[in-house]
Amino acid sequence: MSSKVTKASHVLLIIVIAQFLCTSLWFAGNAIVDDLITQHGFASNAVSHLTSAIQLGFIVGTLGYALLNIADRYSPSIVFLVSAFLAAVWNIMLTLEVLSFELALTSRFFTGIFLAGIYPVGMKIAADYFDKTLGKSLGLLVGALVVGTALPHLIKSNLGNLPYRFVIYAVTTCAITGGLMIGIFIADGPFRRPSQKVNLGLTFAAFKKAEFKSAAFGYFGHMWELYSYYAFLPAILVYWSAIHDVTINISFWSFVLIALGGLGCAISGFLSNIFQPQKLATFALTVSGLICLLTPLLFGISMPMVFLGLMFIWGTTVAADSPMFSTLVAQNAIPELKGTALTIVNCIGFALTIVSIQLLNWLSNYIPFPFLFVVLGIGPIFGLISLWRKRTS
Repeated sequence: MSSKVTKASHVLLIIVIAQFLCTSLWFAGNAIVDDLITQHGFASNAVSHLTSAIQLGFIVGTLGYALLNIADRYSPSIVFLVSAFLAAVWNIMLTLEVLSFELALTSRFFTGIFLAGIYPVGMKIAADYFDKTLGKSLGLLVGALVVGTALPHLIKSNLGNLPYRFVIYAVTTCAITGGLMIGIFIADGPFRRPSQKVNLGLTFAAFKKAEFKSAAFGYFGHMWELYSYYAFLPAILVYWSAIHDVTINISFWSFVLIALGGLGCAISGFLSNIFQPQKLATFALTVSGLICLLTPLLFGISMPMVFLGLMFIWGTTVAADSPMFSTLVAQNAIPELKGTALTIVNCIGFALTIVSIQLLNWLSNYIPFPFLFVVLGIGPIFGLISLWRKRTS
C-alpha cells in the first residue's frame, strides 16, 4: 500500500510545513552573526557577506537546476528530498569549533545552492497539484518560507545561556524533517507535465511572452527590496532603539517582523480568490515602496507603538506580493517548463538581492543610516512600472 498522500488539502499542508522547516536554513547565519563576530573574530560587517554568500549560492543553484531542467525532468519530490539533505549537511558546518570566515562563507554558499532545490521546487510541486487555486496555495507556501527564514531569530531569542550552535542544530534537524516529509508522503501531482530532455534553448523562452515578462520584472523589483530588508532589519531595530534610548529584544522583534511577511503572503493568497493577483501585487508593492521612501521620517518616530506599527505594515507588505508574482509566472510559463521558469526567475531575482545588499553595505559608508533605505524604493518603482505597462498595453 502506497504511503503517498493524494488528497489536495493534505498535500498542501505537508508542502507548507516542509517548506517552513527547510527554509529555516536561510537566515541561520544571520541569527548567530553576533556570536560569530565575538567568538571567531569575524568582521563587524560580516552579516552582509554571509547573506550575500547564501544568495550567491542560491543563484548558482537555481541557474544549474534551471539549465538542466532538473525539476521538470525528475520527480520534484525526490529533488526536494535530496536538496534538503545536502543543504542540511553544509549548514551544520557552522558549528565547527575551528570556524574561519572563509569556511563560513563556503558553508553559506553551498547551503544556498541546495536551497534552490527547495524553494522553487516546492512551488513547482504546488503548481503540479493546484490549478485554479494556485494563488491561494502559493500564498500559503511562500508565507511558510518567510516564517521559516524568521525561525532562527526566534530560536536565538529563546536560547538563554545555551551556545549559539543550538540554533544550527535546530534548523538542520528541521530541514532533514521537511525533506523526509516531501520524499515520503508527496507523489507527483496530476498537473505535472514532465520534460524528457535538457533543452537550454527553452530556458529563457517564456520571456518572449508579454504577460510572463511583466510578472517576472515585477518580481525583480520586489526582490530588490525584500532581502535587503531582511538582512538589515536587526540593524534597523538596533539603530532606532539606540537613538531613542529604548530597550527591545532585537532577535525576537526581528522574528516577528520577518514572520509578518508570512501572514501577508497568506492573506494575499486567500484574497487571490476574489481579486486578481496582479492587483494584489500592485497594492503590496506600492505600500512597501512608499515606506522605503519615507524611512528617514520613520527613524524620527520616538513612540515605540507607532514605530513598530509602521514596521508591522512594512514587514507584512514587503513579502505579500511574492506569491502573487510567482502565481503570475507559473500561469504564464510554458507548461512543460513550469519548474524551469519558476527557477530561472528566482535565479535572476536573487541575483538582484546581492546587488542591493552590497550596495547598501557600500553606501552605509557615505550616507547617514536613516536615509540608506530610500535606495530600496528603486525596486518597487521599477516593479510598478512593469505592471503598469502591461495593464496599458
